[in-house]
Amino acid sequence: MPANVPGIHHVTCVTGDVQKNVDFYVGVLGLRFIKKTVNFDVPDTYHIYFGDYLGTPGSAMTFFGWPHLPWRPAGSGQVTVVSFAVPSRSMDFWSKRLSGLGVEASRATRFGVDALVLNDFDSIQIELVGEASDERWKPWPDGPVDPQHAIRSFYSVTLCEESDLATIAFLTDSMGFRKVGSDGNRTRFATGAGGPSSVVDVLDAPEAPVGEEAVGTVHHVAWRASNDAHQLDWREVLVKSGRNVTPVIERKYFRSIYFREPGGVLFEIATDQPGFTVDEPAEDLGSSLQLPPQYEGRRENLKFNLPPIVVPTTAARGAGH
Repeated sequence: MPANVPGIHHVTCVTGDVQKNVDFYVGVLGLRFIKKTVNFDVPDTYHIYFGDYLGTPGSAMTFFGWPHLPWRPAGSGQVTVVSFAVPSRSMDFWSKRLSGLGVEASRATRFGVDALVLNDFDSIQIELVGEASDERWKPWPDGPVDPQHAIRSFYSVTLCEESDLATIAFLTDSMGFRKVGSDGNRTRFATGAGGPSSVVDVLDAPEAPVGEEAVGTVHHVAWRASNDAHQLDWREVLVKSGRNVTPVIERKYFRSIYFREPGGVLFEIATDQPGFTVDEPAEDLGSSLQLPPQYEGRRENLKFNLPPIVVPTTAARGAGH
């Protein structure tokens, strides 16, 4: 088996309002708006990215702007919670900040680690988990949240399953995840070195509605491949394990393969290279519309059809500072 995937690369969700989405992820959570491009398959809709200063793999939260879809609650066969890692010392800061900005949040403890549970504008469940690593984090010095309290990376994703048995067998036997804990109907696994951005929780939830692709849901979770060879090695393993895996697809900022785990959640394995500075310098990330080469000839038409996005000013660090 090839070396384990080191952890989460990015998480992609569906929003019904790109402006309110930007207001929340930049203005409330303090992530940097790092890329404004279009969906490769539906190019008259946005694909927008948030992350640390560079969109380091493991920090990138991305959204398809699909207002034509209805809103639906998340359900089985989907990621139902996206958890971000913040320093443990920052939980009170975040509680005050969210309250000051009118965002409801509740406290929870999972496997001995404190978390704040909240919903974004589209009712996607978000957690801020008080355990973080600065190892690969690139701080955004001009962001609305002081770097000492800022989100470092993802912490985990939660998979909701009608039955967890096949998913657990796949994660451990085929993908090399290891079980690190269980609590009721929740089983926790880790990959790579463990810790923040390497964690996946599996919920056994036979009573959950069957998830549908809709506004307010997570479209997929991507795991990291260290390089192209690592990705190809994993593709071979997955095919042999019976997964229906796509060919390698060029996504400009990384290369991707896609497949569904046995419970139906869409997984991707994405390369760490080349990253988001391939078409914009680091200081200008997110400042202009970037297009994949095949759509460059349609730029003016696409710009006409895409609503303008105003990124919140980051001068004031505001509530909770």
